[in-house]
Amino acid sequence: MILLRRLLGDVLRRQRQRQGRTLREVSSSARVSLGYLSEVERGQKEASSELLSAICDALDVRMSELMREVSDELALAELAQSAAAESVPTPVRPMLGSVSVTGVPPERVTIKAPAEAVDVVAA
Repeated sequence: MILLRRLLGDVLRRQRQRQGRTLREVSSSARVSLGYLSEVERGQKEASSELLSAICDALDVRMSELMREVSDELALAELAQSAAAESVPTPVRPMLGSVSVTGVPPERVTIKAPAEAVDVVAA
């Protein structure tokens, strides 16, 4: 799952680091606690539009530029997620009922069913 707050935090951190500024400098300028800004950058807190505006002002970055970069990151993440989903084969469901496998190394396992063989990938 793609978390928008994580992408937003990554972009904010890159913007701050490009300017060679510390969390303390930006938090002071934006009038937000250092801990809260850190949590926003790590994608652990959702930033309100007011908070984003204050951080953008502190970084001297237009919110539209920030959102454009977040949008680009989101598009790349969606493409990567889509490509990963396409490369996973659709599982074949033989009439075996429920099977639970634990403690199996993440390798391919072949289960012989009465009429067919099914490849199972352990997660």
